[in-house]
Amino acid sequence: MSEIDPVAAISGYHAHVYYDAASRADAAALREALAARFQVVLGRWRDEPVGPHPQAMYQVAFAVGEFPRLVPWLMLHRGELVILVHPLTGDDYEDHAHHAMWLGAKLPLKLHTLVRGGTAVV
Repeated sequence: MSEIDPVAAISGYHAHVYYDAASRADAAALREALAARFQVVLGRWRDEPVGPHPQAMYQVAFAVGEFPRLVPWLMLHRGELVILVHPLTGDDYEDHAHHAMWLGAKLPLKLHTLVRGGTAVV
């Protein structure tokens, strides 16, 4: 029996950088550094919780090939910011609930807002 390569199902990644009023300047500095060092698409600032995200954040989209450079850099340069990194497989629920990794404290996501087996716009 042949098995499908799960890594081949990953079309890219998202990193969600969480912040609050006290850490917004740190989040802005990290954002500028990400844009200068990596091939990323920066989402807009979300100063209110949106979708499954329990607090303010912005999204960083990046290609599979950037993962081995970008994620270790985030590990060392995130400071006190909390970051969720997850793959894009076409199943938002699984990507956020089971395939994600946290840099910093794990925040309680509102998983009921996500589509099982599909992709929702966040």
